[in-house]
Amino acid sequence: MIRFGLIGLGNIGKLYVGIFAADEVPGGTLKAVCNRRPPSMDLPPGVRVFNDVDDMLDSGMVDAVIVATPHPSHREIGEKVLNRGLHLMMEKPLTATKQDGEGLLEIPLREGQQFGVMMNLRTHPQMQRIKRLLEDGELGALQRVHWTISNWYRSEAYYASSAWRATWKGEGGGVLINQALHNLDLLQWLCGMPESLQAFCRFGSEHDIEVEDQATCYLEFPNGANGVFSTATGEAPGVNRLEIAGTKGLAVLEDDTLTVRHNAIDARDYSRTTDDAFGAPETTEEVFPSGEESSAHAGVLSNFVDAVQGKAGLLASAREGLNAVELANAMVYSAWTKHPVGLPLDSAAYEAALQEKIATSPPRKRVVRETTVDLDKSWS
Repeated sequence: MIRFGLIGLGNIGKLYVGIFAADEVPGGTLKAVCNRRPPSMDLPPGVRVFNDVDDMLDSGMVDAVIVATPHPSHREIGEKVLNRGLHLMMEKPLTATKQDGEGLLEIPLREGQQFGVMMNLRTHPQMQRIKRLLEDGELGALQRVHWTISNWYRSEAYYASSAWRATWKGEGGGVLINQALHNLDLLQWLCGMPESLQAFCRFGSEHDIEVEDQATCYLEFPNGANGVFSTATGEAPGVNRLEIAGTKGLAVLEDDTLTVRHNAIDARDYSRTTDDAFGAPETTEEVFPSGEESSAHAGVLSNFVDAVQGKAGLLASAREGLNAVELANAMVYSAWTKHPVGLPLDSAAYEAALQEKIATSPPRKRVVRETTVDLDKSWS
């Protein structure tokens, strides 16, 4: 049995407690939690409470640690966990900046030590299906990816629920580093990393915040494919529509229904061989309706336990988790500089720009109030 410790009992920390309380992680058990304030919820029997991270890590009570604290603390806490040889599951994002993520990845892991990141949307059945389509070559060569994901709606009450939220210092960004980071992870997981991008962001356009709450980005991939990624937290009703076009077909995911259209002949081959000036390849269509449940956080944790026990590889490794952070940072940096950004991103340049934003951020009073949180709908 893998003994887990949990650092942080905010919204997402409470979700983890509920997962363990419901025995949804075979082979894993929660043994300790660490939080600055006393827990505001009931804990499973036998769980010890710490208010000091080092005390919990040195207690001998845990084999693996879940870090569920505000983003800028991830590097410091992650270093402590890894340097003690404990297994680490980092709640997303891996870190607030690429530079901090690179620092964590420079720490050598001991034999068998696992370092994962909570990219829970990778467990979604439709995403798994699209992943197989791409890996099996059923869509052919990538030509285009468009993702409009504007149903990450958040109210002012959400941003007022914690003083660290939606600030450059406390969170390191807005919709890109928090909500839509899930989608950025899936974008690169499915299609690979682009080689360049140019983004346009609006900062505090719909909320009383200083960070981005709307972003639209043009992407260019190494093979010549292109893409557009657009996201927002102030649009209602929003939309979530993903299109991936390849030379052999098109996959469209919307309202959790996946529609796949297959070309009888590869579009490029058809173009070179047909005499029909206005023709197009014949197509067939498959529809995969919604309704399949995703194992979400519990699924990623179960995979993590299997990896610790040597039974499986990580569904989402920390090194892969860095890619989503890099995309989020690069998009914000492009918006700040008003220029395209080549990848890999210069992490030092971005870090310097972020620190300047933090240093020049105007002080303002912010009322933090109690809010109602649906943990099934609020992933972060």
